[in-house]
Amino acid sequence: MLAAILGLSGPALTDDERAFIRAADPAGFVLFARNVADKAQLRALTDSLRDLSGRTDLPILVDQEGGRVARLAPPEWPSFPAAWRFSALYDKAPISAIEAARANGEALGLTLAELGINVNCAPVLDLRHEGAHDVIGDRAYGAEPLRVAALGRAMLDGLEAGGVAGVIKHVPGHGRARADSHKELPVVDADEEALAADLAPFLALRDAPMAMTAHLLYPAWDPDRPATLSPTIIADIIRARIGFDGLLMSDDLAMDALTGTLADRTRAALAAGCDVALHCSGVIAENKEVADAAGAMTETAAARLARAMARTGKGLGHDAEALAAKRDALLAYAESV
Repeated sequence: MLAAILGLSGPALTDDERAFIRAADPAGFVLFARNVADKAQLRALTDSLRDLSGRTDLPILVDQEGGRVARLAPPEWPSFPAAWRFSALYDKAPISAIEAARANGEALGLTLAELGINVNCAPVLDLRHEGAHDVIGDRAYGAEPLRVAALGRAMLDGLEAGGVAGVIKHVPGHGRARADSHKELPVVDADEEALAADLAPFLALRDAPMAMTAHLLYPAWDPDRPATLSPTIIADIIRARIGFDGLLMSDDLAMDALTGTLADRTRAALAAGCDVALHCSGVIAENKEVADAAGAMTETAAARLARAMARTGKGLGHDAEALAAKRDALLAYAESV
């Protein structure tokens, strides 16, 4: 199995993609709006990926956080709220906010599972810091580690109840970034004491099935390499200090925070300790470049992936619309008080 999760070009597989998938056997796939038309089409696409791979537990990922980060959009799919809505309710009724976040996660999980999507790149555990770039902004559950951990846990548990594995991100913390890592490399100059607050939500959710790294430079830990490419940060901070032992994926390797060829980035991320490299463009030539550089997953990485996927497919048969209605009633309460 290839140590990479890759994007696809459109709403149906091309002949070139089918041949590539048979030959390379990627660990999984990630979907974007370009891959989405309607429910029947999307289910046919996910079914075709599983047929080609021969794996019923094939990871098929999407970024469906809610708010502005949503690949499945109305009117075909419901609109899910951004994280800040739950933080606003938490100000008034913490228990209700946690209950709403869990109902939201389960409704979201059930919606995705029906489509054959079994991994959601959420929750965001980054803290919302004053003066930071708004690339995180309303995607965060708040500025307080305890609040972020509680609401993130509720979302993660809700997703799993709906049959979907969550991905905590962006470890070890993207909230202090003053630049968008899609466009440039942010440098976080905070010291050890300040960074401990950013780690706290990840520490609380260290038993999550999957995590995604941040393309940020943290000179307090490694002055030369961003977290995704840093053996020091992955071994000493993510694996040892946080204690995360789930599947660790890079953020998208095509982001401009990183330099060098795609092959260089792929080799560096995997050598640093990422279990799989994530590349999202769907361009077949780029996928082949990543595949050639990635090689096969390690036994340790494959075992982590198997453990993560064992937590999917366990939806309890609840009604997604009823759960969403419960969430909406609780959020409406926050706005009325």
